[in-house]
Amino acid sequence: MKISIQSIHFSADKKLLDFIQKKTDKLDQFFDQIISGEIYLKLENTEDEANKITEIKLIIPGSQLFAKEQCKTFEEATDLAIESLRKQVDKHKTKSRTHASNHKDLAIEPGNIL
Repeated sequence: MKISIQSIHFSADKKLLDFIQKKTDKLDQFFDQIISGEIYLKLENTEDEANKITEIKLIIPGSQLFAKEQCKTFEEATDLAIESLRKQVDKHKTKSRTHASNHKDLAIEPGNIL
């Protein structure tokens, strides 16, 4: 899967980029048809400690999945966003399997006109 990472209003260090790459690569274990991903790291200008935002958009066949998390660290925000995407991928796989099996059932039943 091809990943592009953009840090907005700051420069992300190599260690952070490697961490994000490693975490996103794990999504391939759950769904091997992920085409690409776009990750945006943002610093929000607030007094709050939790001013780091990670946004992840995954492109999969026929759809896009999106997660946005705001935490004290980019690592924590990335972990939460990846977990959210993993759940979305599972839901997408379940829906597509159900949809495909419904079509197979319709085609097999006698009396159905194809």
